[in-house]
Amino acid sequence: MTSPSPVLRLLIVASAAALTLAACNRDREKAADPAAPPAAPAATPAEAGAPLAYESKNAFASVKLTLPPALKTQPDLHAALYAGAVRDLRQFVEGAQADRTEAGGDGGMAPYEKIIEVQPGAETGKLFSLKRQDYDFTGGAHGNTLFAGVLWDKALKRQITVADLFRKGVDTRALDQALCAAANAAKRQRVPDAEPVSLNGSMWSCPKALETPFVLTPGTVAGKAGGLTFLIGAYQLGPYAEGPYEVVVPQTALRALLAPAYADEFAGAPVKTGDAPAPRG
Repeated sequence: MTSPSPVLRLLIVASAAALTLAACNRDREKAADPAAPPAAPAATPAEAGAPLAYESKNAFASVKLTLPPALKTQPDLHAALYAGAVRDLRQFVEGAQADRTEAGGDGGMAPYEKIIEVQPGAETGKLFSLKRQDYDFTGGAHGNTLFAGVLWDKALKRQITVADLFRKGVDTRALDQALCAAANAAKRQRVPDAEPVSLNGSMWSCPKALETPFVLTPGTVAGKAGGLTFLIGAYQLGPYAEGPYEVVVPQTALRALLAPAYADEFAGAPVKTGDAPAPRG
């Protein structure tokens, strides 16, 4: 095999040197440049925020959602509530269209309607509460209103249930009686000559505490709940015209039943919504 000529050998050596120099320069430039910032992770729904309202209307249904500004302090809960409520409203619209199309037209009937309104309850150091009210109209003499309570653990960032708030296996008969007594007192204020209701009434009856939605009640001690406000729908304590009730049970009637993790979130006496808590003594 013929050896390369001296000139060719010089060209090969020069090319190799040039490649080596270029590589070194690239390494130096890379070392001199600041490190490129890592790509920002995609924002979660909670981080991106969610609106406080949603509204939609067509020939079949009108729907609306209203959330309280206080919910912005709990972005994870805000995102979950908004997504869930909007999903419910869209399903309602789809159901309205299917229902009325199947019926063969509107027949002059007004569009169906669903309104979801969420209002703040009391807030403590650990807990954040909300009242959800759903009004549905699908024809007939009047619509129906349903209530739900939301109780949120701010540190754990999760919704807690009645089973979390109260001790396991607790006997709630005393709480049921306290709720029944408070419900009758509220009923007498609205309808002075109304017959009292009981836990085992045949037509109207007192609800069971752990089967009834509730929110935290503001209390006279700052940062503590003064009790629970139970949300009792129409038809439970009396006829529809009597309307729904919000019945307060003071924390003294339920404190012994609370789970240790949440017992310290309750103190003082309940105050009406909107009343300013008493100054610290």
